[in-house]
Amino acid sequence: MRSLLFVPGDSERKLEKALHTSCDVLIADLEDSVGLDKKEEARRVTAVFLEHARAHTKARLFVRVNDLTSGLINDDLAGVMKAKPDGIMLPKAEGGGDVARLATALRVHEAEIGVADGQTRILPIITETALGVLSAASYRNSSPRLCGLTWGAEDLSAHIGALTARHEDGSYTPLFQLARSITLLAAAAAGVPAIDTVFPNFSDTEAFERECRTAARDGFVAKMAIHPAQIEPINDIFTPSAREVEEARAVVEAFSAAGNAGVVNIGGRMFDRPHLALAKRVLERAAQVSTV
Repeated sequence: MRSLLFVPGDSERKLEKALHTSCDVLIADLEDSVGLDKKEEARRVTAVFLEHARAHTKARLFVRVNDLTSGLINDDLAGVMKAKPDGIMLPKAEGGGDVARLATALRVHEAEIGVADGQTRILPIITETALGVLSAASYRNSSPRLCGLTWGAEDLSAHIGALTARHEDGSYTPLFQLARSITLLAAAAAGVPAIDTVFPNFSDTEAFERECRTAARDGFVAKMAIHPAQIEPINDIFTPSAREVEEARAVVEAFSAAGNAGVVNIGGRMFDRPHLALAKRVLERAAQVSTV
């Protein structure tokens, strides 16, 4: 996955519009974009949408539920799991224990609706509270359902009382740079994709694309979006280029030809085993994109 598009779960119009985008994951949102008095309606609309959407999109269908302390998540799951979403996004996650707790609930729902145990994946947002940031290493081996880790700045800002998450030039302040970096490290430790957070100002295309390129450079393989106009740039930037694929293939082929060598020479430049591992990841990502 490269692009993950948030859509308010109570908006039939926006959900239908999202079907015509090229997002890899469509996330029907029951949390921040839905007012408290609209939660039940959002569950109903989302469930109906999920039931017919598969015939109209290749995107994976996720639902962002409310967090485990909200008192709403049980009703969220009861309302949408009957429509068999591909995954559940868990906001304000505070460690691998939260993923395991959600996994247990999903197992019950899967048994009730007759789908395979473990079919529903989990994508937690891991930096929306202080404890969440400090618990990032605990996602390793938390659940086979874990399909990635992502982060958020806005809720963390509110939680700790920071007036802003960014400098005037748009770059993150040190605390939020730390949360971002921890997400990358936690994802690598858990062996799952690292997914970059949203860019709220969707009208600033230049700044958005610059942030996408920086994220791809640093190791993120996907980015969340809040507007359909953000999908095409995300897909383009997070798809390995023809040149990257060519260079990666050359590294893999050189090591294959050299047998069990620790280092190979390609055009006067030395490549070692870490380069080989990175090259294989590039080729894996390219192959995944070709099947989307």
